Amino acid sequence: MDATHKVSRLQLFLSLPIDALAALIASIVSLSFSPIFIRLSEVEIGPNATAFNRFWIAAIGFWLLNSFLNVPHQKQDTEQGIQKTLSRPEIGLLIADGMLLSMGTICWTWSLTKTSVANSSMIHNLIPIFTILGGWLVFGKLFENRFILGTFIAIAGVMLLEVNDLFSLSIGQQLIGDLAALLSAVFFGVHPLIAEQLRTKFNAVKIMTWSSTASFMLLLPVTIFAQEQLFPSSITGWFSVIGLAFVGQMLGIGLWTYCLKKLSSGFASLFGLLAPIFSSLEGWTIFSENIELWTWVSFMVILFGMYLAISSKFAIKSQVIEEGRRQNAEEKITYG
Repeated sequence: MDATHKVSRLQLFLSLPIDALAALIASIVSLSFSPIFIRLSEVEIGPNATAFNRFWIAAIGFWLLNSFLNVPHQKQDTEQGIQKTLSRPEIGLLIADGMLLSMGTICWTWSLTKTSVANSSMIHNLIPIFTILGGWLVFGKLFENRFILGTFIAIAGVMLLEVNDLFSLSIGQQLIGDLAALLSAVFFGVHPLIAEQLRTKFNAVKIMTWSSTASFMLLLPVTIFAQEQLFPSSITGWFSVIGLAFVGQMLGIGLWTYCLKKLSSGFASLFGLLAPIFSSLEGWTIFSENIELWTWVSFMVILFGMYLAISSKFAIKSQVIEEGRRQNAEEKITYG
């Protein structure tokens, strides 16, 4: 029985859609560069202005890409049956997705001014918990114990990254910042659920076009109210925000949204916990930052949690699993 169970787990692992998994990995690698671009950008402009530039530049890029994909004589997209006329509820969801991203970004960047980077990062990385909780409360999704266990193990691995700083923290003075980081995790945790619903009707480019546009329109008055300089004043500054827009937003969030067609939102959010590890490695390569033993231990713990979650049937959309089984059955009939 145990052997059969292990074979079943292996089959689930091997049945992960290659295109969606490759997009998810590329997304996480792209997102891991965001802290580097943000660090370079905030030499000249504030955190709100950095986020504002990220979204408006990405919005232009997505609008151009969306227009290109809608050229009449282009090759037909691989995704079929995409609705072209938007209803009011769909427009509301598209705008809500952008508002969640922008509000999550505002809360996270503001929390960094009130609490330690360690606390903010640790609390912000609780995103998968809110994605899973939201999926259960709102959409009635059920998750097996293996998936939930893998999620908590991976989150514990991320916490190990900040273990030294957390022990030296004075909690009481940073409570407001901690709450802001927690609120950012809620916003970013709900975002995958909305994006997952939108992916049943729209392609990733259309979703991100609307989302990025709504985000920068919301961030503009926030940035002006905060009296921050709106735009960079040097070539390095512009390189930073353009890199953040194209690498962090268009590739990072765009590819991540693409994979939600076949992978569950809970699994995709959990996979995002690898981003801090990649960021640490990139910081070591670019800024010669030290990588401590805890980083490597954290990496191994996260990978173990990932393995548990990946081998769960809830990592893949049920319809994708059924399609794979149907194809296998047809192949057996053909060659059997």
